Amino acid sequence: MKLSSRKEQIIQAMVESFMSKPQPVSSSEIQKKHLPALSSATIRNELAALEGMGFLVQPHASAGRVPTIDAYKFYVEKLMPRRKLTRAELKIIKRHFQRKLMEIDDVLRNTAKVISEITNLTSIAFVNSAGDAIIENIKIVRLTPLTALIVIVTDRGVLKDTQASVSAHLNDDFLNDAAEFATVAFKGYTLNQVAKTKKVLKEVKKEFEQIFDTIFKILKNHVHEDSAEFVLEGSSKLLEQPEYSNIEKARAMLELLDSKNELLPVLANSDDMSLNILISKDNELKAGMPECAIITANYTVRGVNIGKAGVIGPVRMDYPKVVSVLDHIGRTINLLPEPGRESENIKEVDVEYDIEEDDEE
Repeated sequence: MKLSSRKEQIIQAMVESFMSKPQPVSSSEIQKKHLPALSSATIRNELAALEGMGFLVQPHASAGRVPTIDAYKFYVEKLMPRRKLTRAELKIIKRHFQRKLMEIDDVLRNTAKVISEITNLTSIAFVNSAGDAIIENIKIVRLTPLTALIVIVTDRGVLKDTQASVSAHLNDDFLNDAAEFATVAFKGYTLNQVAKTKKVLKEVKKEFEQIFDTIFKILKNHVHEDSAEFVLEGSSKLLEQPEYSNIEKARAMLELLDSKNELLPVLANSDDMSLNILISKDNELKAGMPECAIITANYTVRGVNIGKAGVIGPVRMDYPKVVSVLDHIGRTINLLPEPGRESENIKEVDVEYDIEEDDEE
């Protein structure tokens, strides 16, 4: 739909006014704060026209107007400005990722926490299925005379550490040799490939079978688990939003967040998009789904996609801020070091471009 520049300006003013304060916006407020060059009569005529086109609605005859779902969608697609992060917000991101992160689900869990902390919205994240991860290295470290720690490194990070029972007479040199042998045997295979065959196991000497059995169990467990790990942070923040002061709307959103099987298909619909903004009316995507907005971004570590994270909340949210937070976190995560290395030397990511000046030193 082609709109005049004036109508676009009014839609942007309406959406941003309502995002900052969820109350009907009057024509006088639009003129005073956003378009002082236009007369009150002109603004009223444009508001009436936009209401007729479905972009605005007037709750009461004497009240101002509020943006509709269509207005938010138009704003996101055509009008949304880029919002620079403040120094304080950049410090929060740096604090969360400036430490050793061994496992990939730790990366996504920290991503969900920092997104929720900065945006003050409920955040979501899930880790892609590990089945296609490629094995790069296997390490075996003795813990006690009868137990050892098996660490499996893939191109996506480290699988969860698992302990294995070992014979007391096996010395550390034997365990190191076993780890090297296992690395040679499994390197280059995906978890799916290893889980479907025991051909490699048949070629292993009897002394190695106990350790190799444990490795197979670890790999199979990762393949047979749910295809994605779901992370939810700050769900209680939904109740702080005025849109969910209505108990029925709050219950519908909390039930949606509590149902992984309902939410994951919605999040997985745009796997090929680096950033996805979904603004949904009640039941628009599927029966029972409440009106909400979902913004997610795909995240990669050294070029390998590990999953996605973002926010879910009311349609009235600060879209420019959320998008900037997701973008900066994505570029920070992509600079994380290889598995097992300290992340103390993470480079600054376009800091001058992303910083919005504030009073914090």
